[in-house]
Amino acid sequence: MIEIALKNIQKYYGANKVLRDISFEALGSDRIGILGRNGTGKTTIFKIIAKLEGYEEGTLSIRKGANIGYLDQIPEFPKDYRAMDVLNEAFKDVLRIKEKLRSLENEMINLQDQELDNIMGRYGELQIQYESQGGYEIEEKISKICTGLKINEEFKERLFHTLSGGEKTTIMLGKILLQNPSILLLDEPTNHLDIASVEWLEEFLRDYQGTVLIISHDRYFLDSVVDKIVEIEDGKSNIYNGNYSYYIQEREVRLAQQMEAYKSQQKKIKSMEEAIKRFKDWGNRGDNEDMFKKAASMQKRIDKMEKIDRPIVEKPNMKLDLSTSSRSGRDVIEISGLTKGFDDKVLLRNLDFHVKYSEKVAILGKNGCGKSTLIKILLNDIKVDKGQVKIGLGVKIGYLQQEIEFSDKEHTIIEVFREDYPVSEGQARGILARFLFYADDVFKKVKNLSGGEKVRLKLCILMHKDINLLILDEPTNHLDIDSREMLEKALGDFDGTIVFISHDRYFINKIAQRIVDFNDKKLVNYVGDYNYYKEKKLQETLVRNTGSNKNRVKKERIRHKMTKDGGNNKLEGAVKALEQEIEALENQIETLDDQLANHSHDYEKLAGIHKEKCDLQQSLDSLLEEWINLSS
Repeated sequence: MIEIALKNIQKYYGANKVLRDISFEALGSDRIGILGRNGTGKTTIFKIIAKLEGYEEGTLSIRKGANIGYLDQIPEFPKDYRAMDVLNEAFKDVLRIKEKLRSLENEMINLQDQELDNIMGRYGELQIQYESQGGYEIEEKISKICTGLKINEEFKERLFHTLSGGEKTTIMLGKILLQNPSILLLDEPTNHLDIASVEWLEEFLRDYQGTVLIISHDRYFLDSVVDKIVEIEDGKSNIYNGNYSYYIQEREVRLAQQMEAYKSQQKKIKSMEEAIKRFKDWGNRGDNEDMFKKAASMQKRIDKMEKIDRPIVEKPNMKLDLSTSSRSGRDVIEISGLTKGFDDKVLLRNLDFHVKYSEKVAILGKNGCGKSTLIKILLNDIKVDKGQVKIGLGVKIGYLQQEIEFSDKEHTIIEVFREDYPVSEGQARGILARFLFYADDVFKKVKNLSGGEKVRLKLCILMHKDINLLILDEPTNHLDIDSREMLEKALGDFDGTIVFISHDRYFINKIAQRIVDFNDKKLVNYVGDYNYYKEKKLQETLVRNTGSNKNRVKKERIRHKMTKDGGNNKLEGAVKALEQEIEALENQIETLDDQLANHSHDYEKLAGIHKEKCDLQQSLDSLLEEWINLSS
C-alpha cells in the first residue's frame, strides 16, 4: 500500500526555486534513503511531507489515517521536565487513562453498593482502553529503547533543559521511536550516537513495522538499512531501487548512459543545424522558397526535441592538499600507565598508547568511555593523575574538534582565515574558493555558519599550516557525502600521522590502519580496518558465548556417569535415540564452524551463521541435559 506519494513537487523560497520536480512513492515496508549535497532541499522535502511547509506546484498524497513521526527541531519543555518525562510524552494519552484509573481506585475505597458498582463499571471500561492502547507494555517499550540508545537511569533523571544538543536529540529520537508512527522521518539520526547505538538502531529500523525515510550521510548505515535511494540533484529526484552501494554503481552506469545519449543527441542536433544552414544558403542563392520551408521545418523538429541534459560528472568540491613539508620523529605519541578520573569516577586506568610516524589510528568506544578525554590529554588541555605522556620530537599538531568554535564570532570568514594565514584579500579569496566559499560568502560572520561550513573553514586553515600530526574528533559529522569523500582522499594522501575519533564506519574503513578500542578503561589494539575489527570482535563473542570445550566437558560427564552406572536396559533405546540426535546436531554445528571460517570477511554472513549456531547450540544443550537425566 502506498503511504506517501509526491508528484512534480515544486517549491520556492522567495524567487529561488529550490525544488523543481520531486516525484517518488513510499510503500508501507519501504526503507528510503534521501541523498544529496548540503543545501539541495532534503530537509525541505521532509517538512513538506510533515505539512510544516507548503509548496507551489505538484501534489502530495498521504494515506488516510497514517501518522507521521518527525523531529523538526528540539521543542521547549517545562524547566522541571526530566529526560524521562520527555520520553513519557510518547504515551501521554495512555498515561492520562492510567491517572484516571488511580483516581477511581482511590474513590472506590470509600464507596459501596450502587455507587461502587457504577465506579467499577467505569473502571472496567478504562482498563480495557488502557490495555488496548498498550498501557501494560509501556515499561517494556521504554526499557528496550533506552537500552538501545544508552539512556541509563542517571540520564533519565537529568533535567532536559540542561542536556547538550546531542543528548537532547537522542532523547527526542527515543520519544519518536516510542510513539511508533506509521511513517518515520529521520534527519541524520546517527549523528550523536556511538557505534553500538547505531548498530542497535539499524536492527530496530530493519524490523520496524512502518515506512521509514532517512536523510543521512552515514554510508555504512544506509547500506545496512535502506532498500531504495531518492537522490536530490538540481531540484529533481532520481530513484534507485537498492542500498547505498547499489546506488553508487548504478549512478555511474546511468551517468555514462546519459553522457552517451547527450553526445548522440548533440551530434544529431549539430547535423540538423548544418543542414538548416545549407537549406537557407540554397534558398538565398536560388531564390527558392521550398528551401526556406525545409529549414523552418527542421528547426521546428529541433525545438520540439526533449533535450537531454548534460550530466554533471565533475561537481564543485573542496580542493584538499594536506601534505606536510616537515616530518616528526619515529615515535609520535608514547603514553604509559596513564590514569585519569573526574571526582570519584575513573575514566582511564593504567592505559598504554603508542603511535608511530605515518600511522593512521582510529579510537573507538562507547560515548563517555574517555575518548575525548584522551584527545584533550594529547593536546595538553587536561593534566593526568598518574602516568607518562610524551609527544615526540618535531611533532606539529593540527586539531579538528567536534564542535568548532572561533575566538571572535563576529569576524567574517575571510578575517578568520587571514588571522591564521596573513595574505592579501585576493589571495585569501582564491584559497577560500577552493573550499567552496565564493564571492560574498567570504563576508559571512562565523557565528552564522552551518556545521559543514565551519568544518570547511577549519580544514582550510589547517591545510595552510605545517603540521605532521592530525588529531580529528568526529571530522565527518557535518559534511555531506561528496565532502566526506574528498576528505578521505586528502587524508589517504597525507604522509604524516593521524589519530582520530569517529562513529562513521565507512570513513574508518577508508582511513584506519589500526583501531584501538576502549575496553574496561584501557585500549585494545586491532591492526586493520573497521571490517577486520568487527570480524575479530565477533569471533571474541563467539568464543565467550559458546566456549571451545563446552560440549566436550558435558559429554565426558555423561560418559563417566554411564560407565559408573553400567547402563539400564529399559532406557537403552531412549539413550541411543538421543545419542543419534546429539551426533546430528554436532555435525551441523561443525559445518557452521567451517562456514564461519570461510566467511571471515563478510560480517552480515558471519552474524547470520552465528545466530544459527547459537540456536543449534541451545538445542544441543537441552539434549545433553536430557541425556544426563536419563542416565542418572
